[in-house]
Amino acid sequence: MLKTIQIIALIQGLFLLIVLLKKKSNYLKPTFYLLLGTIISVILYIFGDDETNLISHNVDVFLFDKSLFITFLFLFIKYYISKAKKFSVKHYLFFIPNILFFIIELLEIIYSDGILIIDIPEIFVELTFLGYMIYTLVILLKSTSQKWMLYFIIPLVILIGFSILDEILYWFHFDDTFFSITDDHFGAYTIVIVAFLFYTIALKLVVSPTDILIEKEAEKYRSSHLSTKDSEQIKSKLLSLMEKDKIYTDSKLSIQKISEFLKIPRQYISEVLNNYMQTNFQDFINSYRIEAFINALQEKEYEHYSLLGIAKQVGFNSKTSFNTSFKKLKKITPSEYKNSITSAE
Repeated sequence: MLKTIQIIALIQGLFLLIVLLKKKSNYLKPTFYLLLGTIISVILYIFGDDETNLISHNVDVFLFDKSLFITFLFLFIKYYISKAKKFSVKHYLFFIPNILFFIIELLEIIYSDGILIIDIPEIFVELTFLGYMIYTLVILLKSTSQKWMLYFIIPLVILIGFSILDEILYWFHFDDTFFSITDDHFGAYTIVIVAFLFYTIALKLVVSPTDILIEKEAEKYRSSHLSTKDSEQIKSKLLSLMEKDKIYTDSKLSIQKISEFLKIPRQYISEVLNNYMQTNFQDFINSYRIEAFINALQEKEYEHYSLLGIAKQVGFNSKTSFNTSFKKLKKITPSEYKNSITSAE
């Protein structure tokens, strides 16, 4: 049964690679290459890990094990959420534990398992990977997108945590306890989760590719025939919607909602915002919310409200998105801004 799941996951992985490579030029490089790395590392793990090797049992031909998949997935989510357009050189440091893990695996093959001087560093390296998964879990919980990933990250965090606990219990001769799980079980469970992850990503790439990868906004509209006059009219309608109707106070506002309200195709709205107004949808909406927040700070109606309370009144749905947007626009935090106007009075 496990081999059947492995074969299905490998086929899905190859399909994903074909779909990704065909769309390579449409997406930002960091998220594209990090997702590509995630997929390739999972394929190699499924194919070549020692307990689950498809060709020969207990022959380890992929010494990075699950570690490379974890690091790539962690960085992919980090870059997807931040929408960074370039990969930071300092983030290569996140792969240092993978190199250490590779060396440890090599030493275990040479000197065999169960040597304390090898096992102790391995536990610390695995704790680092557990930290990557927990951090991934935290940023997904804080984000308003990619919530579907939680269905896979949570089980992986639990499995990796139990795997490390199993190693520690083994040192203290508690390996036959209720809490212990074998490495064979761990590999099998991980592969099942990864197989479902592959299926979900494959489905999303076919149905809604921008749920996974960020498009290059600057190049999307090169072939557009939207005239300057049309752009100006759409801009005018957008400004009116913000300034007169104050639609930004809707915390669930989306570009699709505005498209339906104005009866203008959403791609035209995106084009005007990106190319004509030199902004994006989220920044455009949040700029109005922040100005409304600043005005509310000076109104008696809101003097007993907390900062977050006012932020929610003007359309923000979380403390994180409010603080991030405010600092991005005003270069200081909301608290610092409030203190500055209080001291000036």
